Amino acid sequence: MMSAAARRFAALPTAAKLLLILSAALLPIGIALMWVAEAGIRDAGRASREIIEDQERAAVRAIESLIARNALALRIAANGALAGGRAGACDRAQHALAVAPAVAQRFEFSGSDGQPLCAVGAIVASGDVTLVAPGDIRLRVAPGGDGLILRVGVIGGMATALLPADEMRRAALELISGIESLVIRDSERELRLVEAALGGGDRRAYSFTEWPLGNGQMVARVGARVPQITTVDRLLLLPLLMWVMAALISWVLVTRLLIRPLRRLERAVTRLQPGESAMLPDKLGPATEIQELRDAFARGLMRIEQSEREMANALDGQRRLVREVHHRVKNNLQVVASLLNIHGRTAETPEARAAYEAIGRRVGALSIVHRNHFAEMEENRGIALRPLMSELAAELRGGAPQAARALAIDLDLETIHTTQDVAVSVAFLITEIIEYAMLRRPDEPVEVSLRRTSELTARLELSSPVLVPDEAETPDKQQFERVIGGLAKQLRSALDRKLGRYSVDLPVFPEP
Repeated sequence: MMSAAARRFAALPTAAKLLLILSAALLPIGIALMWVAEAGIRDAGRASREIIEDQERAAVRAIESLIARNALALRIAANGALAGGRAGACDRAQHALAVAPAVAQRFEFSGSDGQPLCAVGAIVASGDVTLVAPGDIRLRVAPGGDGLILRVGVIGGMATALLPADEMRRAALELISGIESLVIRDSERELRLVEAALGGGDRRAYSFTEWPLGNGQMVARVGARVPQITTVDRLLLLPLLMWVMAALISWVLVTRLLIRPLRRLERAVTRLQPGESAMLPDKLGPATEIQELRDAFARGLMRIEQSEREMANALDGQRRLVREVHHRVKNNLQVVASLLNIHGRTAETPEARAAYEAIGRRVGALSIVHRNHFAEMEENRGIALRPLMSELAAELRGGAPQAARALAIDLDLETIHTTQDVAVSVAFLITEIIEYAMLRRPDEPVEVSLRRTSELTARLELSSPVLVPDEAETPDKQQFERVIGGLAKQLRSALDRKLGRYSVDLPVFPEP
């Protein structure tokens, strides 16, 4: 038997149950998290200082790499320039250094006795007689504070260059943006590359480290701000950790009270088949909301089944109506074609009979398209061009004038489907070209080819000796070219006119 407290708890809504359980579970967790959060804050502070120290080391390495690159480039250029003689040595070295990226362009050459030979640009170190042996490098801060003086020893003399402070600052800060102080000093002077005011005078928020530079000739002192975890951060960290634990406990509870019953209900609904009665589970856990959802599903399924039956009846009636409309339109087109044929036979002049026959051929082509569309409508795959064009060719041969009854129409067609609009334009295009050929060159065959060129396009080609793009523009020829050009535009493609062959691209359906 359940106690009174257990019965009252079972009768509560699911949200109230979750609130009570979470309140009881999070109290001891919150106490434990206070100690864990404090330890995590200390570890985070140490990690921040290590990250800052790595950034400071990277900045110094970038400067040292820049110095080494300039020293190497200067040594190579000086050796090559002095090897060609002292005359014009600076010009040769300047030409060699001009193609090197991020290399100092202000330098001077001195002899082995320290006397200047030539210079490019002004360098404060001029007159310095400090000798450097071949292969050695000497660094010092420029007296003007605008860079570093770099002197390398080469065979037959020395080369001295000024490495600007801007270049070193750019190299140090190119990939690292957290550096707020960077000072380089030798035994006499110092060069301040980056200098920022320390906020509030609190030096504990900054990390200062010193690194040897140039094989110990100078020292680089780097400073960066260390992120501090404030009291606000400490207060925000505890609720975050408590929220993680609350989310975990909530997931366990929601899974047992909500997710599992919902999945059982989902599987039951998924197994339902059209026409079957709704057999939903009777027991879905203690949550009354899930039980109400099950009943709502049952009612909704009943309404859906009733609506589907009504829609099926309406769709069947619509299908019969559309079929009847298509049938009547096809019959009307055939009646029109027959009337044109009858009137054409009784026409008094050859021009009138030819006009009746031409109109009749176009109405017949439209009737063929409509009949094929009616035949393919049930499968919803569009109009098949191969049977349509075969039937159209037979219709054109049957309705040709007596002089063109022997016209040969050769078909080379692939099975391709397209829309009704494209089929109408294709039928009219074929009718126009074949009629033009049968009235002017009935003794020559007409070849019709249809080939798929991609998943969504096909190419229609019609070949006949009568198709000559640049022949004399008679009124009949002009009318013919305007008509087939307009039909090609309806196909959204340019008509490719070549001697004896006209072709156009068609939009088609993908292969099934």
